[in-house]
Amino acid sequence: MVKKISIFLAIMALTISSVTVQAQIYQSKLLEHEQQIDDIIKGMTLEEKIAMLHGKNMFSSAGIPRLGIADMEYADGPFGIREEMEPHSWNSANLTTDSATFFPTGSALAATWSTEWAYNYGRGMSREARLRGKDMILGPAINIQRIPTGGRTYEYLSEDPLLSGMLAVAYTRGAQEHGTAVCLKHYALNNQEDYRGFVDVHISDRAMHEIYLRPFEMAVREADAWGVMAAYNKVNGRWCSENKPLLTTILRQQWGFPGMVISDWGGVHSTVDAVTAGMNVEMPGNRFFGQALLDSVKTGKVSEDIINQRVREILRVRLTVTPIPFDHANLTPVGNDDEMLTALQVARRSIVLLKNEPIVGKHALKAAKNRPWPLLPINLTEVKSIAVIGENAVTKMALGGVGAGVKTRKEITPLEGLQAVLGGGKKITYAPGYKSFDRDSRNKRQSPQQPADPQLMAEAVKVAKGADLVIFFAGDNREVETEGSDRKSITLPSGQDELVQALAKANPRLVTVIVAGGPVDISTVDTVSPALLVSWFNGSMGGLAIAEVLNGNITPSGKLPMSWPKKLEDVPAYVTGTYPQNVSNNNQGDIFVDITRNRSNDRRQQLIANYAEEGLVGYRWYDKKNVAVAYPFGYGLSYATFTYSDLKVTPTVEGFDVSFVLTNTSSFAAEEVTQVYVSRPTSRIERPIKELKGFRRVALKPGERKTVSIPLRRDDLCHWDESTQSWSLESGDITVLVGGSSDNLPLKTVQTVQNPLNDKL
Repeated sequence: MVKKISIFLAIMALTISSVTVQAQIYQSKLLEHEQQIDDIIKGMTLEEKIAMLHGKNMFSSAGIPRLGIADMEYADGPFGIREEMEPHSWNSANLTTDSATFFPTGSALAATWSTEWAYNYGRGMSREARLRGKDMILGPAINIQRIPTGGRTYEYLSEDPLLSGMLAVAYTRGAQEHGTAVCLKHYALNNQEDYRGFVDVHISDRAMHEIYLRPFEMAVREADAWGVMAAYNKVNGRWCSENKPLLTTILRQQWGFPGMVISDWGGVHSTVDAVTAGMNVEMPGNRFFGQALLDSVKTGKVSEDIINQRVREILRVRLTVTPIPFDHANLTPVGNDDEMLTALQVARRSIVLLKNEPIVGKHALKAAKNRPWPLLPINLTEVKSIAVIGENAVTKMALGGVGAGVKTRKEITPLEGLQAVLGGGKKITYAPGYKSFDRDSRNKRQSPQQPADPQLMAEAVKVAKGADLVIFFAGDNREVETEGSDRKSITLPSGQDELVQALAKANPRLVTVIVAGGPVDISTVDTVSPALLVSWFNGSMGGLAIAEVLNGNITPSGKLPMSWPKKLEDVPAYVTGTYPQNVSNNNQGDIFVDITRNRSNDRRQQLIANYAEEGLVGYRWYDKKNVAVAYPFGYGLSYATFTYSDLKVTPTVEGFDVSFVLTNTSSFAAEEVTQVYVSRPTSRIERPIKELKGFRRVALKPGERKTVSIPLRRDDLCHWDESTQSWSLESGDITVLVGGSSDNLPLKTVQTVQNPLNDKL
């Protein structure tokens, strides 16, 4: 009998059972008001219930004034609280108190690999939302970066579900513990912007759960996320806004989500199907959830019990989030020192050093004649004059393109940052070098891929020749990377490749800084630049952060949250021919644009996006297919050097504890992102070569040595079993690999995983 009980307990510990999933719902803070909600619903008229299920204004939905229930106020995000808009348009309300901090965008946050700073980021967003009178942040945006050209790659976090999920959990906790609900978006599989309003994603259940749904599941089950936004697209034949498998079976039943689902703006396509599938609020209008829904209830097409349930789910959020009276909002300017400091700290940790090689020969640094000396950090003894080249040195990224932006009180450009950090001791000369792709060019349907401007290039070359060091700011801007459309290539825009070759000939002491939200083709700049960094769309304080890194005040510690391919043709969606799709009628438009112009979002053509690569997204594909990349997932250099040693893996109740010793073998104080991957070469099912299963950011003083411990959670070792529609843990050997990036894993050991339930079967 004792033996049977032991086996039963082991099975309970080793499997993710339906009991575990269902139990999660009772831990939600949203369920603390059920009796009060019962009383409220009993006192409501049907008309009042229907009024809560659709938009009231562009960014609000109705409460019940008669019963003292406030409207729900939404904050467009997810990297800063958007300015106030006119009630029924996208036009600015032209207030003077609706500024906000421009936080680094999603890919920049992900490059920190820091749950601590993701939490602080969510907290900062929440505090500013409260001052602006907002109840729910439309973020974080946690779709997987399936293609580097995606228009919202800069907004999303990573190509990896664990990295995305852990950061989403921390962001969610930071926001909701400080009073503002999150709205996870875009649920689900909104992985492209071109034709997002009518593309139908076809994908297996296993790939969907393991890759694309996993970050959402983690944020719901581990952080009690209170809101979810349904995406524009279809998944396996059904619009996300009326997709019962997504909204009911998975979200509410499997994950135990008790909160509210709102549509993306203009993303509802039906009345009966959407409300019965689990949609709570149609935004921003009432085309389907207004009179049409009222009529559907009165004629018996929709049960009032369903309406009551949809209202209950909204009220759970409404009674959990304290409303801010309208006359108390937007009184105190936001974008203050605390949030600006958070933005700075995130930006500092996000910058990725890709390359830092010494120059040899006559251009070598004089102070290094006895040994190689890299260009970075800047040798302040020898470098007296600096040429700063490129419009991205002076371009502000808080606004631009289509979609959310931030009216920020402050945005320090890279040129301003360098001037501030280097003070008056260095001569800094700026030349634009190229003309950035702008809104006028986009409106004229011009391509960003224009040749170099001869006059601007000649001026830049002249400035470069006269300087001790050249810093070239290349990359994209918010007009090139924008919601509503995907990039057609990853080639650097505005003739930047031609320009950088000319700069390198003029002065080989060349540092290139890529300003972009996602991967670009760096084959040319990598060849001619001894030093190369990525600084992202890095928020209000991004210019100061990059200057501090270049100067050496801050040691770079960011790691790539996505693989940087050598060329677009290597990306799995392009290799398999599943992206881009062919469209016979190219005047389909976009839902988001349509609703701003009062056009119908009906579509005459249905496109299929067949995710033929299944779960082999990003580094999983490049590993499996043995395809070389420009720079791999998790990669990032430092001015410091580290050694890894003494790996130990110890079984625990939750899984395993992975411990090892990390030593800073340099004279630089630095932070290192340590990473744990797992490989299962003897698995009975198809798996990637390796997968990220844990990480931790560690700060070390010069010469310091620390024992680092990273939990390897049993939940994260499971795969999705399509036959049982549940997570399953396969018994067998796993290889645990530890290091500083996906291609540099010096520590390795083998551990055995046992699941008595699977062994019995």
